[in-house]
Order: sequence, then C-alpha cells, then structure tokens
Amino acid sequence: MLVQIPFCQKQFPYTCLATSACIYSKKKKANGYERVDQEKYKNLVYSVTSYKTSAQTPETLFEEDNLLYGPPDKHRPPVKAGTKTPKNWVPLMNPNKRIPPLNSDSNLPRKIALQKTKMPSITHILQQTLSPQQVFYLDRWKEKMMAELGKDGFAKYTKNLFLQGELFHSALESIFLSEEMAVKEKSKDGVISGYLSSVEHVLEEISEVKALESAVHHETLQYLGLVDCVAKYRGQLCVIDWKTSEKPKPFLKNTYDNPLQVAAYIGAINHDANYDFQVRCGLIVVAYKNGSPAHSHFMDPDLCLQYWNKWLLRLEEYMDRN
Repeated sequence: MLVQIPFCQKQFPYTCLATSACIYSKKKKANGYERVDQEKYKNLVYSVTSYKTSAQTPETLFEEDNLLYGPPDKHRPPVKAGTKTPKNWVPLMNPNKRIPPLNSDSNLPRKIALQKTKMPSITHILQQTLSPQQVFYLDRWKEKMMAELGKDGFAKYTKNLFLQGELFHSALESIFLSEEMAVKEKSKDGVISGYLSSVEHVLEEISEVKALESAVHHETLQYLGLVDCVAKYRGQLCVIDWKTSEKPKPFLKNTYDNPLQVAAYIGAINHDANYDFQVRCGLIVVAYKNGSPAHSHFMDPDLCLQYWNKWLLRLEEYMDRN
C-alpha cells in the first residue's frame, strides 16, 4: 500500500550556503619571494648590485654556480686525496740530513739560481693535474674575460698581473736585504704600494731569513721549484709563499692548490743538499692591492704533512701520464 505525502508549500527565507570562504573574501595572493632563503643569497645579490665593473674570477664563478646549481653534472666530483695513499711514499722530513753547526755565512740568505733542466717544476705538475672542475671553471673564466676585454686585452691583463707579482716579490726581497734606497723607490710605485702596505703587519713578525727567491729540488722525487722565502714567522721556521689577489681569501681553502705548493717546497728543501736546515711549517700570505691587511695562513707540521700526502698523489698522477 502506497502512502502519498503532500508537497510542503511552506517557504523558507533564501539562504546561500557556501563550502569555501573565498566567496566572501578574496584570498591574498602568496608572494613566492617571501619563502626564499634571503640570508643564503644575500652575498650573491650584493655582488650583482654593487660592483661597477666585472671582478669575477674562476673562484667567484665556481662559488656562484655551486650556490645556485650545485656542482656541474657533466663532471664527476674529484676523489678526495685523503682517501688514497701514495704508492711511493717519501717522508716530508729527511731523517738522513745532518745539520752542520752555524758558520759566519749563516746570516746571509741563500739565493740559488734556477737551472734549466728536464726535471718538471712544481707549478707545471700542479697545472697538468688540475681536476676536471678546476679546468672547467678556469676555461670558463678565460672565455668570459676574453669576451669582455678581447684577446689582446686579456693578454695585456694577465701580463700586468704577472708584472705586479714580480715587482711585489722584488720589493720584498729588497726589504729583507735591507736595501733601504731600493725599498723607498719601489714603495713610490703605485702598482705595488698597496701590496706593501697590505703586508706590513706580517713583515713585523718575520725574522732570520734563510732563503730568498731560491731554487730547490727534491733529489729523490726529481722535481724542482723556486721558493719565495724561508724565514721564521713567530719563531717557527717556515716556507713563506707570497700571493697577490683581487679577491679576499680569508680561509686556507680559498687558496686552492697553494698549500700543496708550499708542502712540495718544504719536502724539496729537506731533501736538497744545498740547504743545511730542515723546515716543518708553511705560511701563505695573500696581499691586496687596495692596502687592506693581508691574510696570513699558517700551516703547522700536521697540516703540512696532510698536504704533503696530497702533493705526492698529484706527483704520481703526473708521472703516470708522462
């Protein structure tokens, strides 16, 4: 049996029911930039908005790309040298070297001329064993500079950098040899006056200079180099490497392969019969053209040994290729 229910005719007031609040108020559009880690990118923003002329170097390009994109996919990350052991390990210190007593000539710094030989240099070995990433960014920097300066302009730019380095090293040599007239003349040169001002506080802590712009060679490993300076820094005998830079390098890692170079010099001196002393420490001094205080990176014996092992790996890599 079917029962019919009459249709309700009672009217109700019109009510609009909504499942979303967007009908009543327009939601504010989110600003995507608010979620950006602005602290992370503030240095990049500053570099883009602050400089008037291009001051990019292979180092700045490397840092900028790593910040934005991470390491390039086309190159495998280099294997850390610390994970390998040199096949032909030679100690950094020479246990067979005899140190003679001091003589009357001991106060005169050694300055041995670099002889032409088939023996590879430290600089050449390091250049020939650069990692793929280092080669990539170096080539990219060269292309960028050539695009801005032209081929001839870039050649002039690199020539001027080399000349500034030579003048700076020559002025330092005059300072250590107490050639007052030469120092005064070179200090007037606007090209290097800033560099000399930059290292003033470092020079105050250097004493007992034993070698200046002197050739060294490792008798066992058969490589050579030209060491900038061997002297005491804060009482510790060091191989001192003077560097100039257009960019601040406040940390040792900013100097890239320079610590390997210093370790290679130390090993060569300790195994070179021309030097009647041994060195355990290193010092890298980065001077700035604008006269701002130089950054000094001291390498203690343990750190020198770490970089000595890395140098031996690079040397083995070079020998395997040649």
